[in-house]
Amino acid sequence: MIVLPGGGYEMHAAHEAEPVAEWLASLGITASVLRYPVRARHPAPVEAVRAEIAGLRRRGVRRIGVVGFSAGGHLAGYAALAPDARPEERPDFAVLCYPVVTMLTERHSGSRVNLLGADATPAQRREVSLEELVTPQAPPFFVWHSSDDQAVPVEHSYRLAGALAAHGVPHELHVFPHGRHGLGLAGDDRSVGAWTGLCAKWLAGR
Repeated sequence: MIVLPGGGYEMHAAHEAEPVAEWLASLGITASVLRYPVRARHPAPVEAVRAEIAGLRRRGVRRIGVVGFSAGGHLAGYAALAPDARPEERPDFAVLCYPVVTMLTERHSGSRVNLLGADATPAQRREVSLEELVTPQAPPFFVWHSSDDQAVPVEHSYRLAGALAAHGVPHELHVFPHGRHGLGLAGDDRSVGAWTGLCAKWLAGR
């Protein structure tokens, strides 16, 4: 699995990087952190993910997943859904943690501005909004969020889950009643911390 830490497309959050890869390793899953380009305009970040996936496939890796947090969740979802990707560049499944999904709303504009610029047109914003990209061919998704997330509203995950459901894409969505944005593995939160166990069971089915 490829770990994509969050950071608003401006930086990489350390607690969403190697600790996540170590958790996956504890499950018997080989994982690595990809520090994709930040403060770089689209499509530079997703091109880095595609190159990493294609390189792993050339080395014989058969199944590849992505796990992303916040803006890294957007990147993971975009890598899984972008219509112009070649088959060898796509992940087989995606785990999105409190992800940025839509670029069409004004709430949480930081990731959008860093990725597209402040003057992005409605068409450009729609082209990278995950809910607009879902098709019946999309891979399975595991998504979680907190309902009172003040940085990236839970509406983002609902938009994605609605699109996945509308297209018959296998997915699992968990919304926890409380939890600040950016919790990562959330090991010190008895409620939100349950996401790792839920995800481990889901990954076992992949």
